[in-house]
Amino acid sequence: QVQLVESGGGLVQAGGSLRLSCAASRRIFRASPMGWYRQAPGKQRELVAATTSGGSTNYADAVKGRFTISRDNAKNTVYLQMNSLKPEDTAVYYCHADNFDYWGQGTQVTVSS
Repeated sequence: QVQLVESGGGLVQAGGSLRLSCAASRRIFRASPMGWYRQAPGKQRELVAATTSGGSTNYADAVKGRFTISRDNAKNTVYLQMNSLKPEDTAVYYCHADNFDYWGQGTQVTVSS
């Protein structure tokens, strides 16, 4: 049973923008901090950004000032707005519901130079 559904990845040139979306059930969304992680080929999965139920956020140093995580409580959806993308941002991006340890299926983001 799919708990988290991601969308919004794609191919973009360096300097461009993408917005990722992660839709969850109300039960999951209201009860859990949510995070975005990414995994590049040959590298470990790493935290990109996270948000609590109350809206507090934190970011990896590599994306501070460029990425923004947000929650839409009416839509039970968490977003990752990615601006000023760099080739090193290329990875599969995953949504995660921390309290349930649920992962999304992943969405590919490719940034060309």
